[in-house]
Amino acid sequence: MKTDYRKLWKLLIDRKMTKGDLRKQSGISSVTLAKLGKGENVTTDILLRICQTLNCGITDIMDVEKTGEEENC
Repeated sequence: MKTDYRKLWKLLIDRKMTKGDLRKQSGISSVTLAKLGKGENVTTDILLRICQTLNCGITDIMDVEKTGEEENC
């Protein structure tokens, strides 16, 4: 499965926030922010902190997509 955080980046644009603003307000590290930017996995705790900061639900910031191998399952 592949994690897609495009919703998060669109939400930041809509709220006129930078990634740096998100990092500071949510207390996440720059390494974690880089992982999000690359679509890599981060812990649920981090995702929930972001949701709390943005006052939104987890489905408002990410999607999980099946890869080609998993579509047959």
